[in-house]
Amino acid sequence: MPADPIPTAPVPASGTVHWIGTGLSTGRSGLGLLCAQADHVVLWDRTAQRAADRLAALDLSGHAEVRALTDGALEAEVGAGDVIVSMLPAAEHPRLLRLAIDRRAHFACTSYVSEEIAGLGERAAEAGTVVLTEAGLDPGIDHLMAHLLVARAREAIGDTAESVDFTSYCGGIPAVPGEFRYRFSWAPYGVLAALGSAARHIAEGVESTAVRPWEATAVHRLDGEDFEVYPNRDSVPFVSQYGIPQGWQLRTFVRGTLRNAGWRAAWEPVFRVVASGDEARVRLLAKELAERHPTTEADRDRVVLSVALDVRAADGKRWQGSYLMDLTGEESESAMARAVSLPVAYGVTRLLAGALPPGLNRAGQSGQEAARWMAFLDSHGLASTFTDTATAPRGARA
Repeated sequence: MPADPIPTAPVPASGTVHWIGTGLSTGRSGLGLLCAQADHVVLWDRTAQRAADRLAALDLSGHAEVRALTDGALEAEVGAGDVIVSMLPAAEHPRLLRLAIDRRAHFACTSYVSEEIAGLGERAAEAGTVVLTEAGLDPGIDHLMAHLLVARAREAIGDTAESVDFTSYCGGIPAVPGEFRYRFSWAPYGVLAALGSAARHIAEGVESTAVRPWEATAVHRLDGEDFEVYPNRDSVPFVSQYGIPQGWQLRTFVRGTLRNAGWRAAWEPVFRVVASGDEARVRLLAKELAERHPTTEADRDRVVLSVALDVRAADGKRWQGSYLMDLTGEESESAMARAVSLPVAYGVTRLLAGALPPGLNRAGQSGQEAARWMAFLDSHGLASTFTDTATAPRGARA
């Protein structure tokens, strides 16, 4: 019987970080952390002037070099052990990851793992390339909270439970909701495309698919305030990713999107266009919405992330735990920019320290690593509130 292959050792990090993109998710907290921790940071945009302007806006002028992302320019500069951080749309990630593998460099992004990225992850492992994904807000911080809740619940209840409810809801919303009940923190077309994608989750103990996710909108009360939530994407693969024991009988398992109360009523005209399936109309509407609801310097955004777990054993023993992060943007940095850029930047510092193995990684994949990430974020402006309660089994003495 052939021996198992010996894992490839990671390529030592060079200390150079190439940050690609200067959009709304590039915040001072994340980029500033890397400027302080890495030996050399290069900020890339369509032109060097755009990159320089973004550095100035973030009060980081002189802390990083700037480059124009012209044909062949990045390829000419990336060397072995460098880290490519992609803040570009997800469709651009495979190209940049291939470059990292070819150069024996490393790669980081905040996006979900696509089939293409998963396949490239195997090549990366063979090359000694570390690939860090799902390391932003959602996905990212929500993963950390989920891993910690599952670990605490297993300690309190064990690996057998007759009823388990898991919910994870996240939203970037306006701090002061207007008539539209929303503030675009990413491209309007991306928001509409996500609404047009069916959402698979577990409800009442069985897998369920919401073909039109907004039709599954429900009221969700957090800290005395009502929000609206609906399922997003495919939640089911995260059952195994979060280490849910096979002996837990899942009644509810859903990862979804959070909006201000009144959002569904305000967006009815949008839903009609999305439901038509007419790509041209959807793209036209996205353009109109961007023009009709522009983000201004006076706007302040808000990020709300709620992850909760309720586990009940057959003997009546019960454990409930939850995390809540509620962040309002400031003039110097939006809540979304901080909540997306700081986690991925911290993940890159872990990569630079040699703490992540070659191949595919997600934010805080173990309980110990998740606790490390959460402690860092809590102390750097992304604090969350943890609460838990436990009920003794039936017949237990007080």
